[in-house]
Amino acid sequence: MKAEAMNLVQWQARFGTEEACLEALKQKRWHEGFQCPKCGHDRGYWIAGRKLFQCGHCRHQTSVTAGTIFHSSNVPLVQWFLAIYLMASDKGGLSALRLSKQIGVSWITAHRMLRRMRRAMGDRDSLYRLEGLVELDDAFVGGRRSGGKSGRGAEGKTPILVAVENRGKKAGFIAIETTPSVSADRIREFARRRLRPKQPTRTDGLIALRVLGESQEHEGRVTKSQQVDEWLPWVHIAIGNLKAFLLGTFHGVSGKYLQEYLNEFVYRFNRRFWEPELPLRLLNACMDHLPVRLVAEKD
Repeated sequence: MKAEAMNLVQWQARFGTEEACLEALKQKRWHEGFQCPKCGHDRGYWIAGRKLFQCGHCRHQTSVTAGTIFHSSNVPLVQWFLAIYLMASDKGGLSALRLSKQIGVSWITAHRMLRRMRRAMGDRDSLYRLEGLVELDDAFVGGRRSGGKSGRGAEGKTPILVAVENRGKKAGFIAIETTPSVSADRIREFARRRLRPKQPTRTDGLIALRVLGESQEHEGRVTKSQQVDEWLPWVHIAIGNLKAFLLGTFHGVSGKYLQEYLNEFVYRFNRRFWEPELPLRLLNACMDHLPVRLVAEKD
């Protein structure tokens, strides 16, 4: 669905006050009028002092931010909305330190806000499945160390699975996930979540990838290093771009938070042709996202 393109001046004109941000949340959540999440009654009363609706039937009170990433957050909505714009419009990735300076919050608060946005990104892309000719490969990221073994089996690195739609002269959509191991069971589960059944799928000669033949039209080929870019061109470009993204802004990412950064990379990649629309697209994803209440946020 096409979204409106907005620059920073337009964004601030629309969402520059707390009241405007609240109204946007109301319209998004109850665009056809209020409906009580407890009893389903369609009449409610706005309690301005507490910024919530009260059902006219069961008197259940519902916060406008419940059911969004803004749930249980003490950060004003106007700062949240600005953070979403900055996150969406920064192609290289927005660090917690830079966000904290730009919107005037602590580093830990900025870090938690970015984590919530990245989770909303991941949830939005988890709704879609790749189709057509799909290239699939594994890679290892993180654990940057001097000396020691590199590549498969290197200490401190996290294995990931990467799938990309091959659309001839350009890549289509992409899916990337961390995995505890590059095993048949993990690959089978990845394909179930991320690929439509019976799609033509290319891989290299890794034995574990043969399991894709159970659900896909799989063709695995052992290729020489100088020929691998002919067989799997787009997945290797995607892996290279991902590693540059992680090292460029964030100077490497630990395995604990890696999937969240992968979510951001995938979200941007899949919408790279709609950059002017990204702020409003991300805002919609954040307003639709379930509350994020994680023990990990206390780390």
